[in-house]
Amino acid sequence: MAVVDFDMKFTYLVAGWEGSCHDARVLNVATSNPAFMFPHAPEGKYYLVDAGYKNKPGFLAPFRGQNYHLHDRRREDGDRRKEMFNYRHASLRNVIERTFGVWKSRFRILRGIPRYPLKKQRDIVIACAVLHNFIKLFSSEEAVFNPEDDAVDDGNAEDDVGEASTQHQQQREESNDMGQIRDHIANAMWHDRLD
Repeated sequence: MAVVDFDMKFTYLVAGWEGSCHDARVLNVATSNPAFMFPHAPEGKYYLVDAGYKNKPGFLAPFRGQNYHLHDRRREDGDRRKEMFNYRHASLRNVIERTFGVWKSRFRILRGIPRYPLKKQRDIVIACAVLHNFIKLFSSEEAVFNPEDDAVDDGNAEDDVGEASTQHQQQREESNDMGQIRDHIANAMWHDRLD
């Protein structure tokens, strides 16, 4: 599990968990155990997470079950306010996908780490992240960091939901404080669009 900033640099990384472990579980352990030194977001700031994570304080997920392709203006079904929020959320999250794409293309060993012991695999992931940040800091004009197409995938946000996502988790998502914050942001974006 990793945290990436808008400059395509890793700001936090947890490695060493088995690949079958869902990122949401790793996040829960990292945020609740002080030994992991997770950098919690300051008051009023949020980490953008995909639909595989639940919406909780400090972590802003997209609305579940909402499309985020606004190019079809004729559609009247669905909540356009939520679609707009998800579209902009995905646009911002796009830098995460680009960062992982750059990282994996630069360090091909990450595409399929050989059967090394788990500790060595963890060390490879961490070393590649450190080298990635070093290259980004000192060679930011490199073509691999400046993709030609930053288009947002116009699929459905629900497609990103991981296997560990449950119906119970989806029901609780809308009842927490971050759900209210997300609604407020979506309403403000929609009203700004109309003005």
